[in-house]
Amino acid sequence: MTQLYVAVIIDLVDSRQLPSRAAMQPEIERSFAVVNERVAYQQPIEATIGDEFQALYSTTAGALEATMLARLGLPEGVDCRFGLGRGEAVTIGAGAAGILQDGLAWWLAREAIDEAHRRQDSRTPSARSWYRSDPSADAPGDSVSESLINSYLIMRDHVIGSMTERSRRITFGSMTGRSQQELADHEGISQSAVSQSLRRSGGASLIATLEVLKLGCQ
Repeated sequence: MTQLYVAVIIDLVDSRQLPSRAAMQPEIERSFAVVNERVAYQQPIEATIGDEFQALYSTTAGALEATMLARLGLPEGVDCRFGLGRGEAVTIGAGAAGILQDGLAWWLAREAIDEAHRRQDSRTPSARSWYRSDPSADAPGDSVSESLINSYLIMRDHVIGSMTERSRRITFGSMTGRSQQELADHEGISQSAVSQSLRRSGGASLIATLEVLKLGCQ
């Protein structure tokens, strides 16, 4: 049986408008390094060329968790898009930047990030993510999963896009194991204010989705 993976392509939104891309790149890479520490991967999130990053996961749940964390953890003023593609990924060699891969997972991820960009530019400006899956590799009855995952991503993007920078930091901190008191001390607010932020911003709901995904989305 062919092993399926979820390839992830990430690009920065409006990267040319950043005051100093060179100064921001190390901060972006540090935030992605936290994601790599928290989420199991086949290939970690790594910079490739230009404003693009790539990663590879063995499960859809892992890819969804990693992309959520990646967006929440970005430095203030930086945003990104994600294309997720589930299918076969094969190693074809090695290059200066590391292992070279090809396969349907990567082609679908490229199609998915193009679709996310198209939707962002049309009727869904909050859209930042899209998912494509190889239908020939899915079990009978799984064809609906692509629609369900994209429905989830649309809502996830809307919630994250509506958050303040503080709400994002608090949600990211909670998802990466920091206590509410630690977050309160860092933000200079009370523990109860952290709890209220998680409830009101939708952060608590985002955290709850991960519990469900890990149980039922492989």
